Amino acid sequence: MDFDVKNAHMIDGRNQTLEEHLKNVAKRAADNSIALLKQECYSTGLSHDIGKYSVSFQKRLYGNPKKYEHSSCGAIELGKLVKNNDEKAMTYMLQYCIAGHHSGLPDGGTEVDSADSDSTLHSKLKREGNYTGESDYSSYKDEIELKLPDYTDVYKILKTSKNKTELIEKYAFFTRYLFSCLTDADYIDTEIFYSPDTDRELNADFEKMLDIINEELENRSIDSDTPLKKARKELQEQAFRNCLSDSRINILDMPTGSGKTLCSMKIALKKLIKNEKKRIIYVIPYTSIIEQTAETFDNLFGDYADIVQHHSNHCFDDENENSTAEKLKRSTENWDAPVIITTSVQFFQSLYHYKGSGLRKLHNLADSVIVFDEVHMLPEEYLQPCLRAIGFITEYLNSEVLFLSATMPDFSELFERYTGNATYNELIKDKSVFRYFQKCRYINLGKTDIENIVLKADDYNSSLIIVNSRKTAREVYRLLSGKKYHLSTYMTPYDRSKIIKQIREDLANGEKITAVSTSLVEAGVDLDFQAVFRQLAGLDSILQSGGRCNREGKMEYGDVFIFEIDESIRGDMKIRAGIVKDMLERDIDITSEKSIREYYMRLFRYSDDIIDQNTIAKDCNGFDNIPFRTYAEGFEFIKDETISVVINNNSETEKLVQQLEYGDKNIRRKLQRYSVSLKKHELDEAMKTGIIDEKKCGVFVLANNDYYRNETGLDIHYQPSYIC
Repeated sequence: MDFDVKNAHMIDGRNQTLEEHLKNVAKRAADNSIALLKQECYSTGLSHDIGKYSVSFQKRLYGNPKKYEHSSCGAIELGKLVKNNDEKAMTYMLQYCIAGHHSGLPDGGTEVDSADSDSTLHSKLKREGNYTGESDYSSYKDEIELKLPDYTDVYKILKTSKNKTELIEKYAFFTRYLFSCLTDADYIDTEIFYSPDTDRELNADFEKMLDIINEELENRSIDSDTPLKKARKELQEQAFRNCLSDSRINILDMPTGSGKTLCSMKIALKKLIKNEKKRIIYVIPYTSIIEQTAETFDNLFGDYADIVQHHSNHCFDDENENSTAEKLKRSTENWDAPVIITTSVQFFQSLYHYKGSGLRKLHNLADSVIVFDEVHMLPEEYLQPCLRAIGFITEYLNSEVLFLSATMPDFSELFERYTGNATYNELIKDKSVFRYFQKCRYINLGKTDIENIVLKADDYNSSLIIVNSRKTAREVYRLLSGKKYHLSTYMTPYDRSKIIKQIREDLANGEKITAVSTSLVEAGVDLDFQAVFRQLAGLDSILQSGGRCNREGKMEYGDVFIFEIDESIRGDMKIRAGIVKDMLERDIDITSEKSIREYYMRLFRYSDDIIDQNTIAKDCNGFDNIPFRTYAEGFEFIKDETISVVINNNSETEKLVQQLEYGDKNIRRKLQRYSVSLKKHELDEAMKTGIIDEKKCGVFVLANNDYYRNETGLDIHYQPSYIC
């Protein structure tokens, strides 16, 4: 074989030379980057695949199955160009990215790591001796001239760090960002070669979107004839007046029922247009509350904006390769889209990922307006990495952030500790009209039992009972009489959506109903009951639950009852509930701004050590031993591991499961709408009794549909009559 021409890719008689690929990726990576890191991106792109100049790799293009690791080569070569310790320290940033551009950012490791037995950066940099004979890649020098970038500007910024932790965190952020620019550039250049007709272009008419939302808000304010509606309009106008300041972080603290969703989108559009940003990213805590917001935006903007939904419950139905649906699907890979709706889990776990599949999105967070809905739901354990990321994104990536909540924590002290020089601005400065949103009386029932709660709920034409566990929700449902509804994550998203729609219709028609739910209805689900019963929980949960009571102020006051039952509460919930119980026993107004601030102050104080310890810089001695992979693998927003189980109880799911078994892996996302989540121990129990099967494709499917009811969901302890 003639290997005079060194290729990067070959297909159907076409080839892309290595020189072409390396220069393409270098330019594209630099184009992806902010000005600060363009040189670093170019150098990384130019050197990432030089190991492919070896005969060993070229043989692989012709079908030789022998493995050949090429990713270490560029990292090794850049190391040879280092002239001093400062350059050495800064070059590790590039070496992490090159060495990990296929397998993911490695841990730095230590000097004692061996070349063959470890997968750390230190071990990869010791492998020069492996590249002899046919593995020699030195012919790259005939076509590619490598040089180190000028690190002066990045070095100056790193030197402004207040302490060692901030220094390591900042260096790690820049490394992940560099990795994002590289891996996305590499992927796109490869895609263009293999699929030159691929169309990724998505569009949005932001001016038209702003016109539409202005018209919608105007229509909603036409009948502002009640004090509540007047207060809602006044709050929104106050937020709009204050939103165009130079602050990169804005706080929108508005009560439940004040129209935060549309208000926040208008603010995002105004900021985007005024400051010439590229995209809006709307971040929502959980998939259980994302669908209503997505539906609202789709209905408003569907004709004028390609909106990417990136969460597990959304599927892209159109199989046409260049359809809008396919382009939206491709944009979930790197968020190269004008409007994105995603979850907090997806957003932050991508930021702290170690693989290209997660980090490809990071560079497209630049020049964005990012809205964090229900920001109070960020887990305390992850407040430091989340706030640090927000600080870096706003300070270095030229983006702006909007925090949104009806129970806004006072983040000022944490901002001071973790967001560097980022400034923040409260959009609602006059909160005097908040009193008009106090549409409920909060009544503490103390210790009781679910039988008494059910009896008391029956006194109202419409009542909602919210409990802390799925098991309790099912027990309450069995005790209810009359027209009743049940909501929990034991039900599929498909069935939950149908139930919520039916509840809305019954409420609108004035029918007497009682619904029982877990916390999934507390935010993002607009329901309006006469009375709400909330099991003791955190203050944010209780006040959010109150937002489902007398939402439109049709009564002078609705009733929100807080109750405690004989049920063990563990972990974070126990701490939150304990603070609220103390506040209730002191007989203070738990809805006041003062109480909300006290609640979060106590919660953050209790968690202070946990917050402060969660940093990638912990036990890190220098830039060369940052544990990128280890930290990413432990970065889990949702600690309780759950496994999806498909409820195969209709013709649609039967067809989808069959397609999955025939090897169509794209079906997995479609099946999410027909799946429930089980904890690991629940799945193990159900597998032992034969209730659930594991298919060859690795998907778990309910084997006996007697254990699932559309009204109440999956019950692995159900006893069918033929067993009894």
